[in-house]
Amino acid sequence: MPAVRSRTTRRPATRSARLEARISPEMKELCEKAATIQRITLTEFVVKSAVEEAKRTVRESEFAELTRRDRIAFVEALLNAPAPNSKLQKAAARHAQMFQG
Repeated sequence: MPAVRSRTTRRPATRSARLEARISPEMKELCEKAATIQRITLTEFVVKSAVEEAKRTVRESEFAELTRRDRIAFVEALLNAPAPNSKLQKAAARHAQMFQG
């Protein structure tokens, strides 16, 4: 049977940067309560929450940029449409015959 690690023997992840924040006692108490509910440390809770929010923000920003690029490409295609080819001209002629004749 493999050994079970307790919270006190878990190896910390490699850390190379530090992040600090000053918050109100009420905010700290709320975060501590949430961390306790999730059975993780306050630091783990804050980092996990910050990273999740950062990922969501980046995803939304990238989506908004893609949407903007798509709108620009669509308008450009409308404003600078190529001349109709022979197949499109024939289809337009058939349409005109069917619905106007």
